[in-house]
Amino acid sequence: MQNTFCLRKVFSRLANHDLSKLAATAAHPQSAAIRERVKILAFFEKHGPRVTTEAFGLSRATIYAWRRALALAGGALTALAPQSKTPHNKRKRIIHPKIEEFIRDYRIEHPKVGQATIKPHLDAFCARERLHAPSSATLGRIIADLKGKGVLRDSPLHLTVDARTGKIIGGKIKKRRKKLRRKGYSPQVPGDLVQVDSVAIFIDGLKRYIVTAIDLKSRFAFACAYGNLSSMSARDFMDKFRKVAPFEIRHVQTDNGHEFEKLFRSYAEQNGITHFFNYPRTPKSNAYVERFNRTIQEQYVEWNKDKLGDPNEFNTGLMKYLIWYNTEKPHQGLSGGTPMQFVLDSLALTPEKSSMLRYRTIS
Repeated sequence: MQNTFCLRKVFSRLANHDLSKLAATAAHPQSAAIRERVKILAFFEKHGPRVTTEAFGLSRATIYAWRRALALAGGALTALAPQSKTPHNKRKRIIHPKIEEFIRDYRIEHPKVGQATIKPHLDAFCARERLHAPSSATLGRIIADLKGKGVLRDSPLHLTVDARTGKIIGGKIKKRRKKLRRKGYSPQVPGDLVQVDSVAIFIDGLKRYIVTAIDLKSRFAFACAYGNLSSMSARDFMDKFRKVAPFEIRHVQTDNGHEFEKLFRSYAEQNGITHFFNYPRTPKSNAYVERFNRTIQEQYVEWNKDKLGDPNEFNTGLMKYLIWYNTEKPHQGLSGGTPMQFVLDSLALTPEKSSMLRYRTIS
């Protein structure tokens, strides 16, 4: 009797749109569902069960179950929140110890092999032992479980010895960092996406490196030679490029070379530049900069290899070539225009605002 009286009071408020009660549920993770059920119950109180079941496609049992839950909670609207349908007792994978032991031993003897390789050998083992062989999908889940327990590894555990104490130190297994891929991203204006790469040049027993970059939208390009290739070299290159580029660089795309990690990555993060990585073994992903690499080698590097012994001397002539490339050389991809003119037209810049034009010294 008391529950019925409480219920009438609650629905009297619902019918009169008690907004204070509804506002209290705003922070609830299922507030939308609660509001919907409040709306349905208010409709029920006004129009009765038959019209409500037809209007909302619900059974009477469901509506009365909501009313009962609301009454038992003393009118607290959170009682209308949908309950989790997760089983209280979840099924647990039960694996015969012999099968688990066979999988563990086989993976230790043959590291990194997958379920497709293990499956036929496991089937033969189960037949000999008169055991039910797990499916390929179950086998994959067992391998994942063993990895989660630390029983199996995807990379060897490196051990080192402390020279002072003689203690063996176990190396930590590094988790692979998830790399951001370009996927369907398409640049809209100059600076939206710049492809960066490096080229190794051999001359008289010396190895020199040229780091290159090109903006996909404007074809504005830059390059610089270095005596060694490291993330410090790549960071220095990006710093130089940002100083001469007549636009803000927002995204860069590189391969997975070591020079584009550590200092290069931290430089990009500090300057708000999103770094896309190519998928492994897909040089076509960097097609624009690969084509520029070929152009710069044919038009400048091959004719000035004798200067590569001194990167500074080589770079002096290279800068003059780049000024010509960006400000005078017609580009078919730009309908015969130049990268600099495209940038000026796109961003409405005056020639004085471009660092590259400031250093133009040839007529």
